Amino acid sequence: MTQSDEQPRLDPLADLLDVLDLDELSTARITVEGLPDDAETDLGESQAQVFVGRSQPQPHGRVFGGQVLAQSVVAAGRTMADVDGGRRTIHSLHAYFVRPGDDSHPIRFAVERMRDGNSFSTRRVHAIQYGKTILSMIASFQAEAGGLDHQDPMPAAPDPEMLQSVEQTLGTVDHPAAQFFAYQRPIDLRHVEGHLYLKPGAQRAAHQSVWLKAIGALPDDPLLHAAVLAYASDYSLLESVLRRHGLAWSDRRLRPASLDHAMWFHRPGRADEWTLYTQQSPSASSGRGLATGRMFAPDGTLIASVAQEGMLRVKDS
Repeated sequence: MTQSDEQPRLDPLADLLDVLDLDELSTARITVEGLPDDAETDLGESQAQVFVGRSQPQPHGRVFGGQVLAQSVVAAGRTMADVDGGRRTIHSLHAYFVRPGDDSHPIRFAVERMRDGNSFSTRRVHAIQYGKTILSMIASFQAEAGGLDHQDPMPAAPDPEMLQSVEQTLGTVDHPAAQFFAYQRPIDLRHVEGHLYLKPGAQRAAHQSVWLKAIGALPDDPLLHAAVLAYASDYSLLESVLRRHGLAWSDRRLRPASLDHAMWFHRPGRADEWTLYTQQSPSASSGRGLATGRMFAPDGTLIASVAQEGMLRVKDS
């Protein structure tokens, strides 16, 4: 059965915007008691703002890592409204995926205000399900400032409109996962060197490039664009490892999982305009693969840099 044979579904981008529109619940207390007779380790009591959101249903029933990462960005950003008139924007995040999430259960986001300095603000976010952390993230926000400015040039790449979309690639494949990827993703993702959904790449190179953008227009909210770029950054980054080792996502021996994710936002960018995402893997060992990426706007502006390590185990059968 293909998409044309089914009942109309919720627009994937509208669904993502709803998922990112977190509700604020209340505040929670965090207490760190020190060691006996050691005042330096007694951090006392602090408060965390708590938000809640739902998940996008996935074919495998687990929360998509990019989704909970994006929601954590939104949760942290919501606590910046009363700092510097709400003008501080995210410039970096460092997150660990601690446990798989259940896409049928709400996620609570506890945001701790670690510090608000003259120029920078630091937030710690725990994404929680069933009383356990599924993701832990520290993010930093900065007031607008001048200073030294340089960047690497954008590499050459073909026009994204000349490349196949996922819908064109998988839309006729009669499999639930293929239909989901083709029609229910809010990001248009187009591979320069060819996709790895069904078969390995033609060359065993530890690098690739993809063009990506949201499938529709987004509101003019810098926090939302940063969140959607973080969301999209988790889709294909580890493919630079798979491509190097002649693997495809359809390989039943493959056991993949994201372990951590770091992102640096260098300059403002729009997630609803084409973004060239260049990716490479410097190393894979011990069942783990490291991948790095850079995001460029159409005019060549370097928007963001990304790094992720993932578990990539290949079973014998």
